[in-house]
Amino acid sequence: MKKAAVFAAFVFVAAFLLFAAGRLHPFGEPSAPAMDDYFLAHSQAETGANNVVTAIVFDYRGFDTLGEATVLFAAILGVVAVFRGPREDER
Repeated sequence: MKKAAVFAAFVFVAAFLLFAAGRLHPFGEPSAPAMDDYFLAHSQAETGANNVVTAIVFDYRGFDTLGEATVLFAAILGVVAVFRGPREDER
């Protein structure tokens, strides 16, 4: 019974992965070329940045980038707190 359940789960996951791989768009083709053309045409005028990637990351998606930086900072603080060890007065 257990082997049948494991085999069924394996078949389900394999079928899902094959289906998902078949639905991918070809590598290198943008999924929304109109949006790409808009950013290439307007990013310097709207943001003042010469680099389109910089304009997208810091101007168009600024709050998202700030959130990612906050999560990264919190993770670093957690790792430092775990590996720091006890203080002198706690020993």
